[in-house]
Amino acid sequence: MLMPSIFGERLFDNFFDFPFGNYSGNTAMKTDVKEKDGNYELAIDMPGFKKEDLKAELKDGYLTISASTNKNNDEKDKDGRYIRRERYTGSCRRSFYVGEAVTQEDIKAKFEDGILKVLVPKKETQPKVEENKYIAIEG
Repeated sequence: MLMPSIFGERLFDNFFDFPFGNYSGNTAMKTDVKEKDGNYELAIDMPGFKKEDLKAELKDGYLTISASTNKNNDEKDKDGRYIRRERYTGSCRRSFYVGEAVTQEDIKAKFEDGILKVLVPKKETQPKVEENKYIAIEG
C-alpha cells in the first residue's frame, strides 16, 4: 500500500546541501549558450579557477573544456604549528558538439572575472558529394 509522504520525494536533499553546497556535479560549469550574428556564444561559469587551470580542446567535432586546480592554504604560527590547514583538489570537464566543419582557428576564447567566454562559428556541415569511381576495363 502506498502512503503519502510528509517529507516529499527528496527527504535528504536539503540536508546534504547545507552548509557546503551541492557536490552532485550539477552545479559545475553552468553554461549559457546564445546564438548571435551567425555564431554560438558560450558563457561558462568557472569560479575559483585561474586562466592557467583551463584547457580547451577540439577533437572529432567536439569542443571539450576542462579545468583542474590544486589549492593549499597552510597557515602556521610563529612556532611553526598549524593554525589552519586546508587543501582542495578538483577538476571538471564538459563537451559540446560543434560540428566537424569547425576548426581550431575558428574558435575564440576569453577568460575574465571567473567566466570563460567561447565564440564558435555556426557552420553547416556540407554533405560529401559521392564520387563515382570507375575501373578501367581493358580489352
